[in-house]
Amino acid sequence: MSSTAQTTANTRRVVFPFTAIVGQEEMKLALLLNVIDPKIGGVMIMGDRGTGKSTTIRALADLLPEIPVVENDPFNSHPSDPELMGDEARNALQQGSSLPVVQKKVQMIDLPLGATEDRVCGTIDIEKALSEGVKAFEPGLLAKANRGILYVDEVNLLDDHLVDVLLDSAASGWNTVEREGISIRHPARFVLVGSGNPEEGELRPQLLDRFGMHAEIRTVKAPALRVQIVEQRSEFDQNPLPFLEKCQPEQDALQQSIINAQNLLPSVNMDYELRVKISEVCSELDVDGLRGDIVTNRAAKALTAFEGRTEVTIDDIHRVITLCLRHRLRKDPLESIDSGSKVEKVFGRTFGVEVAEDTSSKNGTGVKAGAR
Repeated sequence: MSSTAQTTANTRRVVFPFTAIVGQEEMKLALLLNVIDPKIGGVMIMGDRGTGKSTTIRALADLLPEIPVVENDPFNSHPSDPELMGDEARNALQQGSSLPVVQKKVQMIDLPLGATEDRVCGTIDIEKALSEGVKAFEPGLLAKANRGILYVDEVNLLDDHLVDVLLDSAASGWNTVEREGISIRHPARFVLVGSGNPEEGELRPQLLDRFGMHAEIRTVKAPALRVQIVEQRSEFDQNPLPFLEKCQPEQDALQQSIINAQNLLPSVNMDYELRVKISEVCSELDVDGLRGDIVTNRAAKALTAFEGRTEVTIDDIHRVITLCLRHRLRKDPLESIDSGSKVEKVFGRTFGVEVAEDTSSKNGTGVKAGAR
């Protein structure tokens, strides 16, 4: 481990490394693609209890490279991009002032189930605003999550009006707080990650549709894999720093793959015929709206960039299309969410390829490519 990594490990909370997580390739791939292109729109992770959902998301946040932010800025404002700046930083930049810049770890903000709307969105001190004539704004969790990850565990138990607020902010990239005629607006660009257990209730279809991707995870059945997971966790809990040091080369390689993919993404091209066929699949599956088409296009391009290529292939589309469409299908309210077999069949028919029954291994191949 480098001296910088050693210092970081000693000063920050130790987090289980992302590259050491065994299995759950579908979830890992969806998270990585959203980090490469946050405009995919976030991930909804549904699965059994104790399958490593929270551990994986914290590990991802810890893996990500540091980002430049304006020092002491409550919104993690970007030092040069006005779309990612709070009003104060933007005004200072427009007036020609030099902004103090620091490197900061990407934030992962946990949204507790009992959070109030004021805690999420922020509050305006009306008394101070009236008496002193200033916009006294106390930032909320959406401000802290700007340019980071906002994680909502048990999102299916969250109040519907809070889910609406989160999804609106995630879609627009801005949060607006209005109280007594005073309005405050600030950037809220974050990767929204929700997790839940289907046994505890489903999300409304119109809310589920707003998540870019949907990953299903299940408890690992193979005894050998279960033993490997238990042993790795025990080793980490007993001696975290040596365990981190052992994983550091893979962590560094995956981090570099993410950076390379983010830089390569604007150069990725998808053939017009492939885009038409994606829309054919969405049309045949009777997917409402165009979000499915858009997200599948974005996710396929992100996967292509992740693997260091600039031309999207049919295989790239195959590996992401189920993640992007399975939660958008119309279904009987009494049925559980579609496992993806319907998406697979229509994909195979439309693209003229033979599709294997179980694609869990295919969905995971993108993850391994980045960690080589």
